[in-house]
Amino acid sequence: QVQLVESGGGLVQAGGSLRLSCAVSGIIFSIHTMGWYRQAPGKQLELVAAITSGGSTNYANSVKGRFTISRDNAKKTVYLQMNSLKPEDVAVYYCNAARLVPGKTYDYWGQGTQVTVSS
Repeated sequence: QVQLVESGGGLVQAGGSLRLSCAVSGIIFSIHTMGWYRQAPGKQLELVAAITSGGSTNYANSVKGRFTISRDNAKKTVYLQMNSLKPEDVAVYYCNAARLVPGKTYDYWGQGTQVTVSS
């Protein structure tokens, strides 16, 4: 059974920091691209940051320079360090594991963790 369990969300003042973690089980973590997505109230799900199995990263323009994604393959965990948080970062943050092979896409999601930023 595949499980992605997020933690680390909460309430923080604007300008503050949070570190999200996503512990993964049931898949070969090291070969999956890991991503953090978020969905704000009334808005669509958007990609925040992703890190490939090789360690390459990409970020949404809105978080570049403030957020950092990293992974620990030994711990099967992906992290999102969020600094200089803004009210517009308020959302439910979801962890995703994805792997593409010819003819098939493997795609797994966590249950989400709420991030609230007070101004």
